[in-house]
Amino acid sequence: MAKLSINVDHVATLRQARKAAEPDPVAAAISAEMAGADGITIHLRGDRRHIQDRDLKILREVVKTALNLEMAATEEMIAKAFEVKPDMVTLVPEKEGEITTEGGLDVQANFDHLNVVIPKLQSEGMLVSLFINPDEESIKTSAKLKTDYVEINTDSYACAKTVTEQISQLERFEKMVNLAHRLNVGVNAGHGLNYKNITNLVQIQHIHEFSIGHSIVARAVLVGFEKAVKEMLDLVKRR
Repeated sequence: MAKLSINVDHVATLRQARKAAEPDPVAAAISAEMAGADGITIHLRGDRRHIQDRDLKILREVVKTALNLEMAATEEMIAKAFEVKPDMVTLVPEKEGEITTEGGLDVQANFDHLNVVIPKLQSEGMLVSLFINPDEESIKTSAKLKTDYVEINTDSYACAKTVTEQISQLERFEKMVNLAHRLNVGVNAGHGLNYKNITNLVQIQHIHEFSIGHSIVARAVLVGFEKAVKEMLDLVKRR
């Protein structure tokens, strides 16, 4: 049965809109754990548009499940990871001006750099995941890099406009999950997932964890954070 990690970035987005003290992503993370979440995910961006250094530090102290830090593979962020030591680091691409992460890491083009960064993080006791697109070369290259996990980008499935396209993307995604599993790479999944499109993905075997944020935060505005998390947990654990 897959786990569910709650991304609290967009709680911080709302806070930063007014540069205020609330809502606090730390409080949201605590509520998520109380609701039964298996982990907490945050993305510390170079531009600090939502999650702040203060959030990372406090979350490392209070999260009782597992803390997953999404970050670019820059010297600044590697130093932050060494300082805080989250349970997992998910390496993601960052582009100036993007609204959200646009596509997976180009692991082939960045092979040499990642081949240095990954073992460095692992040597400090952190698991490493690579956020990649659902294609064979990215999966195979990630396996060569000896990453612990890949997080397969579900955006193409989530953005499918027709049933036919959705089925095609779902089949493609399942094929990539199975390939990663055969290559002994753990599989996480995320990007654009919500209360409707998650139901097909939870039927796929070998997915270790789903990372979901925006849709849960949006739902929480209406029903409260614990209820929003519990509703998603019911769907993720249904299989």
